[in-house]
Amino acid sequence: MNDRTAEISAYWDAAAAAFDDEPDHGLRAERTRAAWAARLRSWVGAETASPRVPADALEVLDIGCGTGSLSLLLAEAGHRVTGVDLAPRMVEQARAKLRDAGLPARFLVGDASRPPTGVDRFDVLLCRHLVWTLPDPHAALREWAGMLRPGGRLVLVEGRWREAGQTGTPYVAGAASLPWSGGVTAEELAAAVRPSVASLRIEPLSGEADLWGGPVDDERYALVAEV
Repeated sequence: MNDRTAEISAYWDAAAAAFDDEPDHGLRAERTRAAWAARLRSWVGAETASPRVPADALEVLDIGCGTGSLSLLLAEAGHRVTGVDLAPRMVEQARAKLRDAGLPARFLVGDASRPPTGVDRFDVLLCRHLVWTLPDPHAALREWAGMLRPGGRLVLVEGRWREAGQTGTPYVAGAASLPWSGGVTAEELAAAVRPSVASLRIEPLSGEADLWGGPVDDERYALVAEV
């Protein structure tokens, strides 16, 4: 682990205790939780192009899984979930969340740019609010597309943030030099993903207040692509 990676890991470790206090992180409000469950069904569920397994039993990789709130919804829907996060304390909370719910899932500590999943391939790769933290997001996107089986789906929930940090405290030193510091527009992300996929669509999410626990005034969207 290099100095920058260690610094980033420490930042998110420090954020872990209060991470679920954000409405769209902890999904504690039933309306917010239901909104995310519905979106995940539309992105990950019956419309998936993968013929390998039934739509209710897909292999899903949750990149930057944080405390595992979306992983929990995916496991509740019957999917086989692997979560990866750089912060050990985030992973500890994710494991506890799924264990308390009595649901199986695998959680790994590792770099989102190069998930430590070996030769495993997935039907769906989900990533929410992470690409702005990556030093080489284009390389990561190519890596992720290559981890999907033919007909698999890449689901990126992203945005162009009013502030780069998601916890209300300054992000790590040098963050302003990251290629997508502060987030990435839908147009720019689509341009980066398009060479690695067969098709993609953008779903605007800024107006979906239930997803965020209230109104937002920045750009938020989902990019859903198939390989």
